Amino acid sequence: MKHLIIGNGVAGLTAAETIRRMDPESEITLISDETFLPYCRPMISHLLEGAVPAEKLPIRGKNVYAQNRIEPVLGARAAALDVDRRTVTTADGKTHAYDRLLLACGADPRQIDAQGRDLKNIFFMRTVQQVQQMLAVLPEVGHALVLGGGLVGFKAAYSLLRRGITVTMLIRSGYPLSMQVDETAGQIIQEVLRANGLTVRTGASVEAFEGNGRVRMAHLSDGSRVSCDMAVIGKGVFPAHGFVPEDRIHKDAGILVDDNMQTSVAGVYAAGDIAEHMDIARQRSWVNAIWPEAVSQGRVAGMNMAGELASYRGSLSRNVIRVFDTDVMTAGRVSPRDIDETCRQFSARDLRRNTYRKLVFKDNILVGFAMINDIEQGGILTSLIVSRRSVEVVPERLMDPGFNIGRLMAR
Repeated sequence: MKHLIIGNGVAGLTAAETIRRMDPESEITLISDETFLPYCRPMISHLLEGAVPAEKLPIRGKNVYAQNRIEPVLGARAAALDVDRRTVTTADGKTHAYDRLLLACGADPRQIDAQGRDLKNIFFMRTVQQVQQMLAVLPEVGHALVLGGGLVGFKAAYSLLRRGITVTMLIRSGYPLSMQVDETAGQIIQEVLRANGLTVRTGASVEAFEGNGRVRMAHLSDGSRVSCDMAVIGKGVFPAHGFVPEDRIHKDAGILVDDNMQTSVAGVYAAGDIAEHMDIARQRSWVNAIWPEAVSQGRVAGMNMAGELASYRGSLSRNVIRVFDTDVMTAGRVSPRDIDETCRQFSARDLRRNTYRKLVFKDNILVGFAMINDIEQGGILTSLIVSRRSVEVVPERLMDPGFNIGRLMAR
């Protein structure tokens, strides 16, 4: 049996290790466009910040491939998939055959349509190599412009601020983290960022960059200009499935998979940021590109590829972030774009304790929450969403800081 895995991230590596534990004999080939050892992608912002060195990022040792008898093909990007011939061709023209294939090639940064995009010192922040390129030019950077108020943009801005660099965050929406939180929470986060020296500009985007070889200025959609020595594009990501034939393998935002992580073509699986499966809170297919789900999906895919039937129960979007001295935790449906008239929302803000809590219900089932500070019961709330247990307590009582939510799970 020839197992071919596209992607060297945690989903692909988990699948490869799972296959090898269950099947000592089959061939495993792993293809990746990166050359770095498998690493913790969420930690690359800590590398930019200077909190950790690059050698602390790998999640396995240098002998990971030899230990698992994996043939690594690094620095090669998948360019074409032929499901009839069961082959994958990489950008260098080499063809790799498979009996079973796992697509775990993650996501690519979203591009922007701005003149001057090819000037130097304009970066994405998705890989270790991109962060290392940013670190190389930091000595010449006085003012950085960060495009996007999502998780990537926030982490880039925070890291550069910690480096002592003046940072302007440019957000098209009205507040940071608009995909994760509601307006009240977003405004609280924005106040914290501004109090710590970050300039936040909302309702505008970059139309053009200007500079003599290197970026020096950004022209905005509102007619203003911002001086900058560096720009970081953090406008989100999109599943990297351009090489996958859409007339053969079903796609939506991501590659659609069943409970076994198998695509619409037998023998072809998908896991991680490229895969789309049932979202527990939304109750429809969704791409939740977060580390814990990539691990779970990789494990289930690997088991099925090795011949052991295993099922994936669905994913849940969730994040825990520290914004300077402020803790933020979210899960499920919280953003206004995720909430409709069938949902009931309850929120409470305590200015004295600087806390905020929002709960979102649908048919007495908790489907989302956001918490700022006092997040200790967030794990229990997450469990309530995953269990889809009907909450019999009057929802307003759940907003009481003294109410022990854990009592609900004991019933």
